[in-house]
Amino acid sequence: MIKEMVGFRRDEKRQVANINEASLDWKVIKGVHRGGSAPVKRFDSPKTTLGDLDAEAVAALIAAAADITLVLDTTGIVHDVAVRTDDLAADLRDLAGWRGKSFASITAPDSRPKVEALIADAGNNTETRWRHVNHLTPDGRSIPILYCCVQLEGTRLVAFGRDLRDLSALQQRLVAAQQSMERDYSRLRDVETRYRLLFQLSSEAVIILDAARMRVLEANPAARTLFDANGDDLPGAALAALFMPESVALVEANLGAVRAGVRVDDITARTRGGRDMIVKASFFRQEGDALFLVRIAPLHGSTALTEMPDAKAKLLWAVERAPDGFVVTDGDGRVIIANAAFFDMAEIVHEESARGRPLDDWLGASGVDVAVLIANLRQRGAVRFFSSTMRGEEGTTVQVEISAVSIRNGGQPCFGFAIRNVAPRIAVPGPDGPAAARALPRSVEQLTELIGQVPLKDLVREATEVIERLCIEAALELTGNNRASAAEMLGLSRQSLYVKLRRYGLGDLGAGADEAAEAE
Repeated sequence: MIKEMVGFRRDEKRQVANINEASLDWKVIKGVHRGGSAPVKRFDSPKTTLGDLDAEAVAALIAAAADITLVLDTTGIVHDVAVRTDDLAADLRDLAGWRGKSFASITAPDSRPKVEALIADAGNNTETRWRHVNHLTPDGRSIPILYCCVQLEGTRLVAFGRDLRDLSALQQRLVAAQQSMERDYSRLRDVETRYRLLFQLSSEAVIILDAARMRVLEANPAARTLFDANGDDLPGAALAALFMPESVALVEANLGAVRAGVRVDDITARTRGGRDMIVKASFFRQEGDALFLVRIAPLHGSTALTEMPDAKAKLLWAVERAPDGFVVTDGDGRVIIANAAFFDMAEIVHEESARGRPLDDWLGASGVDVAVLIANLRQRGAVRFFSSTMRGEEGTTVQVEISAVSIRNGGQPCFGFAIRNVAPRIAVPGPDGPAAARALPRSVEQLTELIGQVPLKDLVREATEVIERLCIEAALELTGNNRASAAEMLGLSRQSLYVKLRRYGLGDLGAGADEAAEAE
């Protein structure tokens, strides 16, 4: 989790730099198009340099001077239109229908005051400003054009327009990038909140060590209680000040092996207070610094290291009222306690009926998700952003994202799971309806992320069971739930099919199902 937060900060700096650079370019572009701030430099001798031009030559010059040109009278009625590019003409569509209409009527309602100001400035022979005007297409799209209006001799006005579609697309990309960055900020805050919550609530002492200096950088309340330290005393303390001299060398050797990538067993060390503790360590890097996350649990006893102070009661109340589900299980994955959001997702009315039941009664589409989670927690101590599904008692299924941590409850391990409903964020109907949008419970990318965290045999077993279950479901669907035909289609005996149906909890198999299969 800490690695991901650091990686996000690096990406965030690059993204902010790119957005600031693009925003500066946008401001410069807008300044160029705004116009009207500098005096207009006109030709010194146009009659000599340009000569006597006929109407066709003047029309060609006017049409070439802008992306779109409108010839108007002093009342704003369009008499002629010229467009320089075919793609702009295709977007504006019915240009011939503009003739005879007022300039304001072919623009968006919010642009009409700008059109009136353009015509008024041109009629008063005052300096004309460039104004942003939007044309509406029949399909509801908006085409942005930057217009400037000039009065010719007589009663004719010429409106010169510059195509702003590319600039509008740039602005939309900037807005999209900003929204993406805000979503990433929100995601980072959520990750940090979960990390802090589990870090502070854990009854197991947890410290973060600087691997270079072997000094404490951060410690949770349980660690401060274990080492009899106040809030500001433990950070900065040397590792040698926490354990007895005979245990310091053992702990340092264990940390060195963990840093080298060697898989080591938990060790027993004695603290300065004379308590024998189990020490577990994990190595990670943060912004180039090497750090250790060290968990310290009591060797014997069934009580927590410390009683929960009054201030932590508010934190527990916040967990209970949180919109995300939170559940604590024992070492076998059976529910000990959960908050209200979890019971809502599981569609459980009576909380007592959930206690003691396996978590995989509700969590995981393939029946092996909880087993993989627990195996990973036993090995690494924490899991983050694990994608799965949550099944309610009434049959409702939603996509969820899970972050989990292993906690020591005396000598017995237990696990805390933070479960977030991500269905509103990722659920997109398929082109052929909901059935077409159905996906595998675990994608190839998600399986790839577990490489190095979960043994290969577990990955292969999970993928095999997911595929096997989906094939059986598809065969039953194709045969109208005819198990004999489904078994023949799958190349299985009916008895083997019944065994697999029971394994995955598919169908309603009575006691006579095996007898019918054996009779055949």
